[in-house]
Amino acid sequence: MGLFDFFKKDKESKEQQASLDKGLEKSKTSFFDQLSKAVVGKSTVDEAVLDDLETLLVHADVGIDTTVKVIDRIEKRVARDKYVSTADLDRILREEIVELLDANSGATGSRAILDRADRPGQPFVIMVVGVNGVGKTTTIGKLAHRFHSAGKKVVLGAADTFRAAAVDQLIIWGQRVGVPVISHGMNTDPAAVAFDAMQKGLEMGADVVIIDTAGRLHNKVNLMNELSKIKRVMQKVIPDAPHEVLLVLDGSTGQNAFLQAKEFTKATEVTALAVTKLDGTAKGGVVIGISDQLSIPVRYIGVGEKMTDLQLFDRHTFVNSLFKK
Repeated sequence: MGLFDFFKKDKESKEQQASLDKGLEKSKTSFFDQLSKAVVGKSTVDEAVLDDLETLLVHADVGIDTTVKVIDRIEKRVARDKYVSTADLDRILREEIVELLDANSGATGSRAILDRADRPGQPFVIMVVGVNGVGKTTTIGKLAHRFHSAGKKVVLGAADTFRAAAVDQLIIWGQRVGVPVISHGMNTDPAAVAFDAMQKGLEMGADVVIIDTAGRLHNKVNLMNELSKIKRVMQKVIPDAPHEVLLVLDGSTGQNAFLQAKEFTKATEVTALAVTKLDGTAKGGVVIGISDQLSIPVRYIGVGEKMTDLQLFDRHTFVNSLFKK
C-alpha cells in the first residue's frame, strides 16, 4: 500500500466513524439523558440503579432476554469488585455488552464480503429478502455502490416483480451506480429474472450478482415457495447459489425488526442481516439484541442517506460509538 492509499484509507475510516457517530446520535442522546436521571444523587451501583438500567435497556429495544444477560453480568461484576461507582457505569456497560457479543459465536461480526466475493470465474450471489418498506432496494443499491467502488463487476436482478416501484427503483439505482440491472418488468416470473441475472453475471465475468425479491410476509407459505423456486432456478446456473441470503430489517421499528427476523428465518434460510434506518431512531439498541439473540451475523448497518452510509457492522466499533458521550 502506497502512502497516498494509506492516507486515503485513513480519511475514509474517519469519515465512516463520523457517519456512525452521527447516525447513532438519537439513540445515544435518549439513552444517556435517561441514564443520567437514573443515577442522579447516587454514588454507587446498587439494586435500584440496576432496576432503572434494566428498564432503560428494554426501552432502548435491546430486548428483554439480552437485557437480562447484561444486567446479570453487571451484577456479578458489582459483587466481585465490591464497589462500582455510578460514574463508571457507562464504561462498565460498554465493556460487558462487547464481551457478551464476543461470547456469542452466532454473531461473528462482519467478514468483509468484498473478500468473500473473490471467486475466479464465478460470481458471488446474494439473494436479498425483507418485507416491503424496510429499505431493501435502497440497501441493494448501496451494496452495489460499495462493490463497484472497490472495482468489482456487479449485476443486479429486479426479481421483486410484484411492485412496479421496486423494479423502477432498482433500475434507477443501477444507472446511478453504473451497473447493469436485469429486469422483465412487473408481474413477471421472479425466478426467470434471477436466472437471467445469473447468466448475465457469468457472461460478463461479474464478481457479484445481487437479486432483489418480494417481501410479502402476510402469506408465509407462498413466500417460502417463491424463495425456494428462485433458489432452485439459481442453482441451475451456479449449483451452490445463493452464497448469501441477506435479510434487511428496519431498525427504527425496534423489536418488530427482531420479530420479522424470526418470521423470515422460518420462511427461508437467512445467513446474514442488514439493519437499516438507525439514523432516524432512538432504538439503536435493537442491533445488540438482534446480534445476541439470533445465530445470524449482522453484516451491515445503515446510518444515513448517503450511498456510503451502509457500513460493515463491527460490534466493537458500534458499541463504542453507541456509548460515546
